[in-house]
This record gives sequence, C-alpha cells and structure tokens, in this order.
Amino acid sequence: MNEPINESKKEAITFQSMNLPEPILRALDEKGYGYPTRVQAEAIGPLMEWKDVIVKAPTGTGKTFSFGIPMIAHVEAASEELQALILAPTRELALQIGDELRSLLTHCEQIRVAVLYGGQNLEPQFKQLKKKPQIVVATPGRLMDHYKRHSIRLDSVRTVILDEADRMLDMGFFKDVTGIIEKIPDRRNLGLFSATMSQEVMTVSWMYQRDEVEITVKADAESRPDIEQYSVTVSALEKLNAVRWILHLGGFERVIIFCNTKLLCQSLSDELRRVGVDADCIHGNIPQSQRERTMKSFRKGKLPVLIATDVASRGIDVDDVDCVINYDVPQENEYYIHRIGRTGRAKRKGVSYTVIGSFPEQAKLDEIAKYSHFTIQPVAITESGFVPVERRQAAPVSRRRR
Repeated sequence: MNEPINESKKEAITFQSMNLPEPILRALDEKGYGYPTRVQAEAIGPLMEWKDVIVKAPTGTGKTFSFGIPMIAHVEAASEELQALILAPTRELALQIGDELRSLLTHCEQIRVAVLYGGQNLEPQFKQLKKKPQIVVATPGRLMDHYKRHSIRLDSVRTVILDEADRMLDMGFFKDVTGIIEKIPDRRNLGLFSATMSQEVMTVSWMYQRDEVEITVKADAESRPDIEQYSVTVSALEKLNAVRWILHLGGFERVIIFCNTKLLCQSLSDELRRVGVDADCIHGNIPQSQRERTMKSFRKGKLPVLIATDVASRGIDVDDVDCVINYDVPQENEYYIHRIGRTGRAKRKGVSYTVIGSFPEQAKLDEIAKYSHFTIQPVAITESGFVPVERRQAAPVSRRRR
C-alpha cells in the first residue's frame, strides 16, 4: 500500500518531512511506512490546512491514511466532543477504516474511535458512544438512526469525510448523506474520496465544498498493482476442479475467490470444505456477527481461502493477499479491476485467475481486457503446472455464394 511516490521524490517527501505529530510518526514507523503514496502526499497537506478536498484515486493507493492522518492530528484529545466523522457505504468498509485508524492511534491513548453500522444490535454501539469518541466511522443509515434516537450529536464535528463516495451515493444514500452534512453547522472541511467522479459526487462537491483542492491519481505504473493475470477455460462442470488445481499448484497462503451470486458463493464454500479446503464465505445472507468473525480470521491469516460476492467484499483491505480467483467473470468491467486489486499490494507481486466456463464468459472477459488495457494470458492446467496456450481464432467465413 505504501510504496514511495517515485525515485526522484524519495529524498523530498517522507512522513517525517510532513510536519506530523510525533505519536503518528511513531505509529507509521512501527508499521514500516516511511514514504507516503502519491494520494497521501497530495491530500494530507491540504487537509492539515483545513481545506476541502475532492480525491479521485484507484483502490489500494492508501486513501484511508490520506484522511486519517490529518484527522487524528486535528483531534483535541482532552475534549470529549465528537470532532470528526467518516461516512462509508458498507459495514465492512466502516470496520476496516476503524481498524486502520486504531492502528495509527497506538500512541494516542486519549483518542477514541467508534464504528456504527446496520445489522448489529444497537446496545454495543450505545456503549461505544457513551465512551465519548472523538472520531466516528459510520454508514449513513445507522448514523441517522442514532441521531434520531439522540444517542449522537453532530454540532461539534469539524471534519467530514465521505469514503468511496461514488458507491455510497450510487447505493441510494444521497438524501441521508446531504442531510447529515447539513446537520453539521460549524464544519471546517469536507473530503470526498472516490474511485470515480460520478454526477452525484460532483453534485455534493458543488453544494457543500468551497475552493476545494482537486487531486487525481491515475492507475499508472506507480499506483497500479503488479498483478499477473491468467484465464483458465474449462467446461462449466469442471470449474470447481479447476479452482482446486489452482489452489494446489499455486501453494498460496491467502486467497480471495469471487462469485457473482450469494447462492453460488455459499455453494462453492460448502463444496471446497467438503473436499478438505479450509475456506469460508461472506455474503448478504450471512449474519453480520458471523461475517465479522470470518473477516477477522482471514485478516489474521487463520483462514487461507475467503469466498465473497462483490457487494460483501467492499471494505476488504488486506495487504498480503497472494491470489484472486474469479470463479465467475464479473458482470461489470470495473468489478474486475476492484477484484484483482485485492492482490499485488504493498509492493508485492500478485496473481489472478479467471475461470471461464462458457463462450459468453470468454466474450465478457475479452471486453474487460479491452476496457482495462490488461493482458490476460490464457493457460491450461496440467499436473506439473500452468502452461500458456494461444487463443484459437475463429476461421474467417467466406462471403462467396455457393
């Protein structure tokens, strides 16, 4: 996640040179982060100066620390008032942000973080709020629920961040998000962080930001993960067997497998466990408490294979995923980019395999490759390993009348 910006800027830009509080620098040093990513280098400064920012950056470029570091730096630790608010589209992402913020707070014991999201009993969240957190991470619906119950006040909030703003607004939270922003009378800055600049994101920026700093980080060689991409073509009935061979031949320690539906996600998890693969899944039909336990086990390295749908996977931000397997070709081009972006992070080399079981799936993967400018190498599975194969081109059809 935290690769240097480039060789020429290494000497000039480090976290030490950014005038950050000593407790944050100590936490970054213990995590092994000496150099900011490009989005961190460009966003931290304006946010430290209380400016509004609108950031477009690919997944996996370190956006959480971009807003988390200046947010923590601004918190008055002695105060028990809520001072900073982060809105996230899903419970998984909210939990992930909470974990990353706490990792920066190892030497800031007086600063507390609460995470509020739907699908969990309100009582544990009431207990968190009674501890007077200075930072709250929340999904919009659950935050509005607490606001209406008078269990949270927003009048002292100074910083508001919308993470994955495009997805959040696209999921129907526009009214909730704008309503929340309007309930914060003395806001000093607003940050919009997004992978794409949708019309809804631009509307929120136009409505609530002033003299905003625009930051765009392209998915170039510097920020783009280093991922070798392969496809495996088998019959539809052989897909499960192909996944087993990929896991066996690759010897991976941590793998995410993506499916398009909740039903298939659960079925694949059951089948892999039946044949002895230590796997588990997360999807919308699984209780939130169980999903949290599964994710915690995966992050700690106790669960080697995690199976997920695209929606449930939002917020999975684990740096050392060895491999991503697409059991289904994703239905949207951008889903493919988000999926494989789970590997190849933190300057590690990643690998992805897409299992193709039909001609429509092959056509869709070809479209994705063209859209994304990716090279996806077809391979065949043998007992000794993966063998590159050439795509067979269809013979030209003669147009001469017979």
